[in-house]
Amino acid sequence: MSRIFRKSADTWLRVIMLFVALALVAGAGLLVAGAASNVTTRENIAPAQPVPFSHKHHVGGLGIDCRYCHTAVEVSASAGLPPTETCMTCHSQLWTDADLLAPVRQSWAKRTPIHWARVHNLPDFAYFDHSIHVSSGVGCVECHGAVDEMPLTRQAENLRMRFCVNCHDDPAPRLRPREAVFDMEWTPPADRRALGETLAQRYGIDTEDLTHCYICHR
Repeated sequence: MSRIFRKSADTWLRVIMLFVALALVAGAGLLVAGAASNVTTRENIAPAQPVPFSHKHHVGGLGIDCRYCHTAVEVSASAGLPPTETCMTCHSQLWTDADLLAPVRQSWAKRTPIHWARVHNLPDFAYFDHSIHVSSGVGCVECHGAVDEMPLTRQAENLRMRFCVNCHDDPAPRLRPREAVFDMEWTPPADRRALGETLAQRYGIDTEDLTHCYICHR
């Protein structure tokens, strides 16, 4: 009886199976690498804005407090974006003819909001409340980085689940007095953990409850 397959068929089958296995492993590796890349996480990416607003100039240079523009940050889940009126309190007097600020003047004249591009955009299944973090003594820089040094606002952290869990699991080294939450020049003491543990007790932070799933997924 003649052979249906050549003697080399078994070898070729093994080679093909090996290449398929390697391709699956490589594909899985690419998916993992892609999920961790800044293309996916948006870390260190500054999206294009209708007006190139500089925190370095306004916060670092002029010393404007975060709450002047983000008025809801202490009382709401959202920090809030400033209406054009906030911009015009200064720019109706300063740089009134600057080409760079033409979109601001048009927004003011037409009574239409400026459509800013979101820099920090958490998925819908993740719940985040700015007011809770502010009242707990978490400084802006812990999540947003040194915005007072950013000519264009970028996402300073990857904002993946591990980033949040690391802080919730051990918040003490990241806490500061409430009055220093918005202070970009605040310098922590040598033993910041001791300060953080004291503040956690003072502010009623239940560290045993912070890593439960329902804290962020509601």
